[in-house]
Amino acid sequence: MEKILIKNFINGEFQEFKQGKTVPLYNPSTGEVIGEVPMSGKEECEEAIATASAAYKTWRLVPLGKRIAYVYTIRELMIRDKEKIAHAIALDQAKQIAEARGEVQRVIEILEMANTTPALIQGETIDGISSMITGKIVKQSLGVFGGVAPFNFPALVFGWFVPFAIAAGNTFIFKPSTQSPLYMQFMCEIFKEAKLPAGVVNVIHGNRDVPASWYEDPRISGVCLVGSTPTAIKIAEGCAKGCKRSMLLGGAKNMLVVMEDADIDVFISNYVISCFGSAGQRCLAGSIVAIVPELYDEVIARMIEAAKKVKYGDALDDDVFMGPLISKEAAEKVKGFVDIALNHGGGCSLALDGRNPILPEKNKNGFFVAPTIIKDVTPCNPLFSTEVFGPLVATIKIADLDDALELIGQSEFGNGACIFTQNQFYAEKFSRDADVGMVGVNIGICAPHPYLPFGGIKGSLLGTNKVQGRCGIDFFTQDKVTSTRLIDPHANHKDDPTKPKSIRSCVAS
Repeated sequence: MEKILIKNFINGEFQEFKQGKTVPLYNPSTGEVIGEVPMSGKEECEEAIATASAAYKTWRLVPLGKRIAYVYTIRELMIRDKEKIAHAIALDQAKQIAEARGEVQRVIEILEMANTTPALIQGETIDGISSMITGKIVKQSLGVFGGVAPFNFPALVFGWFVPFAIAAGNTFIFKPSTQSPLYMQFMCEIFKEAKLPAGVVNVIHGNRDVPASWYEDPRISGVCLVGSTPTAIKIAEGCAKGCKRSMLLGGAKNMLVVMEDADIDVFISNYVISCFGSAGQRCLAGSIVAIVPELYDEVIARMIEAAKKVKYGDALDDDVFMGPLISKEAAEKVKGFVDIALNHGGGCSLALDGRNPILPEKNKNGFFVAPTIIKDVTPCNPLFSTEVFGPLVATIKIADLDDALELIGQSEFGNGACIFTQNQFYAEKFSRDADVGMVGVNIGICAPHPYLPFGGIKGSLLGTNKVQGRCGIDFFTQDKVTSTRLIDPHANHKDDPTKPKSIRSCVAS
């Protein structure tokens, strides 16, 4: 296979990398180096900012309907090429091909939602605020935004940020993960085919030096991120110094709660997808299963049985369920967490060990960890509180619903939590009291659809807004208020001598 050269995309054209170092791009299913990714420096960062800033001056004046037409064209081209795009995701991100197709489909749906921007961006008018005075609120674009994507959802994070930003009249600089850049390489070809004006979307590759170049630059209006909480904190600090708005989605530690009246078959089918889909590499992956005593042993036995049936292998193989982890380091980290948890003590034990998976010859150098389960984990065990990002599941015995809610509340994260029950009281109480931003009831992955906001609370969300829909539009726009007095040209506007003169309002009256 000929090695792929990933390129920056600036001012509507792919840029040859002039100098500096590159990092290898891997196929995680085989461990093979399939390309090189540039690590952009100050020159490339400045060029991207300057280009996006110049493009904003004209793009913001393009009529809303025409901006939406570009978004619609991008959607149409994605539909046409969705199998090729899914293949690209499965190659370098190693998301199993069926899941890669699902990610592409979700982005298409998000683009459809972005096409409703004319409705989402509508302002307000208040008549009769005072004597012949009308108040008007309009939403206007802000300028240039920067966005940073993680490796695990290269397409979805693009969808969360870019369509809403450009539909609202802003321009964008997007930094993909160096571990999964192929999706955006493909999308840049689509931007060219869609004839998206040069500079409206720019793609630049590199490390943390790229977003660092945005923080204090007056041409940048805001920064978006999906990543770890420590990274989100660093970006929040940088944005605060530069007085930028920020939308930062961080880490997670999500619990699946199984109550005594749960439909175990429903739980098991959801647990497999939640915990082992995307090899556990997603912010809404289930990583703790909390079970009431009545069902504890039965549910764990069913979990082990189902996990043993999970077929893992090459991400491009339609017949497997789970692909590898993103890197050798990620796989070793997950394996290391097994040792950390077991060495901590507290009575936990290894119920299913996936650290030495049996693989076909072509995948023997891939970055695989098979489904792994550690049971009887206690709240003081590091595995209970630390985000692992892999197919490693901990089980814990809970006394009742209140016990589960208390444990959820103790977490520094607040992304999602799910409950399995047929009791409406349990479902309503959990929905109200679980200290998270997204709740699932008899659903293992509580990811909202594109017309609902996506995002957690506490350490899972920093910044000002969640992503998608109206939340996205609110982040990428600013409100401007106009107060207008309507004057009758034929009226006598002399001061009324009977009007009190001792009070003067600080607003128009």
